[in-house]
Amino acid sequence: MTNFFNIIKELCETPGIAGYERKVAEILEKFMISKVDAIKIDRMGNLIARKGDEDAKLKVLIATHMDEIGLMVKNIDENGFINFVKVGGIDDKLLIGRKVVIHGRKKVFGVIGVKPPHLEEKNEESKIPKCKEMFIDIGAKDRKDAEKYVSVGDPVTFYAETTKLVNDLITGKAFDDRLGCAVLVKLAEYGYPDDLCLYLVGTTQEEVGLKGARTVAYKINPDIAIAIDVTPSGDYPPVKSENIPVKVGGGPVIEVLEAGGRGVISHPRITEWLRKIAKEREIPYQINVGDGGMTDAAIMYITRAGIPSCSIGIATRYIHSQVEVASLKDVENTAKLLAIALENISLLRL
Repeated sequence: MTNFFNIIKELCETPGIAGYERKVAEILEKFMISKVDAIKIDRMGNLIARKGDEDAKLKVLIATHMDEIGLMVKNIDENGFINFVKVGGIDDKLLIGRKVVIHGRKKVFGVIGVKPPHLEEKNEESKIPKCKEMFIDIGAKDRKDAEKYVSVGDPVTFYAETTKLVNDLITGKAFDDRLGCAVLVKLAEYGYPDDLCLYLVGTTQEEVGLKGARTVAYKINPDIAIAIDVTPSGDYPPVKSENIPVKVGGGPVIEVLEAGGRGVISHPRITEWLRKIAKEREIPYQINVGDGGMTDAAIMYITRAGIPSCSIGIATRYIHSQVEVASLKDVENTAKLLAIALENISLLRL
């Protein structure tokens, strides 16, 4: 199989903001098609791969979202500078000076510009510019020139290469949640019990409301659902480890609670099952009680009459930036834990 880092690199560097995930779905399809029994892209853009018989006794859905945070072209001014809106949760200060790619008539590069410190008034020196005060510069002479390349409504992604750091750590954009997508690729390689039908799903529009997960969970109506996503780590300054006792390299994170209970409250027997497997197979793992964001599990577990669900996290630094940092070992161990757990699905008693 292709080197796992190269799979992650291709997934992360493929553009796909919410609503524009098709290229990511096609990459997943390329890697998975020979290892599953069926694969398709539905009307919401979700990538649905199936391993096992549809009439099997037990249906399990593993979901991970394909969309990344990004921008969209809102307006082109008379001088050819481009105004934009954010698509997904982005801290304005992380936009300043970033390189971007606009996916329009042609792929065109640009930079996000703001007033330089040399020209700031005294009352502006400590102020972080708002998104609406920023613009994208593609080097156009004027609006007419810019419109040769860019149109209102074009999606915009951040430009960042996926690169290796020391100690098996990697950095890049869109780890949220292309790392989860890489886990799906790994899970497709394993064999599972005959009485299990496993759905491996890349969902759409998670960053803007968990939308794809809602429709696909309703359609499949599984007996169990598990979301894979990144989760913030607490192992770097100025984050305090007592607030987030999760670290990069510490193994997959079993999320007991999301967003202080506003997200998924993971089914206790599912978390117990995962912990038991991890201990028996000596797979490092972590436990987290979160009060921040939510994953696809937050919507799947309240779909139809309710679906017993759980969220598994991959600890990541600097989430929702262009320099996210995670551990290759954590990604591999997340796939290993889930694969072995599914091979031993008979141990789960709901």
